[in-house]
Amino acid sequence: MGIEFTALHWIYVVFIVLITGFMVKRRDTTLICVLGIFMLAIFATGDLTASISGVFNSFIYAITELLSIILIISIIVAMSRVMMISGINEVMIAPFTKIIKSPALAYWTIGLLMMFISWFFWPSPAVALLGAVLLPVALRAGLPALGVAMAMNLFGHGIALSSDFVIQGAPKLTADAAGIPVSEVMTASIPLVITMGVVTTVVAYILLRRDMKRGSVNLYATNDTNEDVEPVIPENLLTLGQKRFFAVLIPIAFILDVIAMSILKLQGGDATALIGGTSVFILLLLCVVAHKKQGLEKTTSYLIQGFQFGFKVFGPVIPIAAFFYLGDSGFTQIIGDHLPAASHGIVNDLGVGLAAVVPLTKEIAVVTLAVVGAITGLDGSGFSGISLAGSVGSLFGNAIDGGTATLTALGQITAIWVGGGTLPPM
Repeated sequence: MGIEFTALHWIYVVFIVLITGFMVKRRDTTLICVLGIFMLAIFATGDLTASISGVFNSFIYAITELLSIILIISIIVAMSRVMMISGINEVMIAPFTKIIKSPALAYWTIGLLMMFISWFFWPSPAVALLGAVLLPVALRAGLPALGVAMAMNLFGHGIALSSDFVIQGAPKLTADAAGIPVSEVMTASIPLVITMGVVTTVVAYILLRRDMKRGSVNLYATNDTNEDVEPVIPENLLTLGQKRFFAVLIPIAFILDVIAMSILKLQGGDATALIGGTSVFILLLLCVVAHKKQGLEKTTSYLIQGFQFGFKVFGPVIPIAAFFYLGDSGFTQIIGDHLPAASHGIVNDLGVGLAAVVPLTKEIAVVTLAVVGAITGLDGSGFSGISLAGSVGSLFGNAIDGGTATLTALGQITAIWVGGGTLPPM
């Protein structure tokens, strides 16, 4: 059965190329995405008013799809802020400081701790939770500040963020763009995450040890940037006993969440909701105990700070996600039923058409997805382009008749490793 290619298919392809080109040039893609949505809508409906409304509706659709992820990250950031101000993070990390006795132990302890905390708290808050406490300890053990930064970035912004097994923000974005369940992307990503993580962390450690022996790495870092960093100064809000109580309670609460997720087989939105609800209750409890009479007002203040962070991170993602949602079922819900009768979605149609024209192989598909993922990360966001990786993964998966989840996971991992903070563009 042949598929009728229309102007909608070609417009979608043209704007994929444009978006990719702008990412290569490290330019913002919001304008291109909005124009792409508008062009698809105007050619589908022929109605100027409906097309203008379609742009706004596509943003609403994207925000609705992403809202659970934005919410949980915002809440976790708010909770992390209370933990830092009250000094709970210092007590929580204190037992691990006794392990750090050598540069090797410092590198691997900080890295693994960063990875586990980043899975629950997101890498940016995890850096703040760990950095101030563990950096002086690592320096005393002989690990240079650069080595601390390498460990925290590779394990946090690399392994933890690219896999995102707990919060599941990254796999949801790519899975939605590819039109497949989140569980398939997460399962397919496990061997890729392990391979990427082992190779990068081991090679980085070997190179670091070599440079340390040569004396080409300074123990202490120098800050020659003009960036103003607002430090979080702990306040005397809790007694030592209270800090110890919460330092034990918080990890136990999240471990119980993981156990519940495993037993009840919670994935996707259900798993996110469980972690998010737990974070809300911890935030409320910490605010009430730490700030007492001002607890109610402080709760709102922390939430505002969290939402500012959440929308700052996902602001660039929304217009890109809005465009790529049009490649699948989102087209009908946003613009209407204007695709050809035999169509299964623009991306699926393009994949089938590509398979009929170009003799694609698995090797070509893998290399292409890795390159596309890396290109999308060049803007430094990491998350802004993984919808493109999911869309292209679906396209190639349909073309080679399988492997969509693996290709999508590969694009997700390469995009985040390049753009999520591990290899930031200069």
